[in-house]
Amino acid sequence: MQPIQGPLASFDAGRSIVAVLLSRRDLATTTWQAIAADGRVFRCAAPNPLRAGDTIFETTAARYVLSQQEEPVVEIPLDLTPSASAGVGWAFGNEHLPLCAEPTRLLAPDEPAVRQLLERIRVPYRTGVAVLRPGRFSRGAPPSVPPTTTPGK
Repeated sequence: MQPIQGPLASFDAGRSIVAVLLSRRDLATTTWQAIAADGRVFRCAAPNPLRAGDTIFETTAARYVLSQQEEPVVEIPLDLTPSASAGVGWAFGNEHLPLCAEPTRLLAPDEPAVRQLLERIRVPYRTGVAVLRPGRFSRGAPPSVPPTTTPGK
């Protein structure tokens, strides 16, 4: 087991990358355990949470980089009027529910409370999987890889 106390300050960016997948919740903590794509086991005890994209370990052949796992989400397309979009944002905030805004969609965890809220305020949504980063509010181009979605209510 490889102990980790934080991201590497310097590394060879030319080395091949081995992904170390972590859930959103694990990335928010300072202690976690994970298995890299090649089977190497890591245990972290860091003073601060690490972030997706951090290089945490390096060998002569590869560097190990944290990556956030996709999770079930509800997607609300932003083809709503601006006032309706603002109302959706307000409703999520009023219920203290996590929300991520991207240029063309809103994302929230696929949880019963989220579905109930959207059904109550009559906002159409789709379900799928995506990397969810609550509190992020993007401006600019849409993400390059859309999630796999299935129609919701």
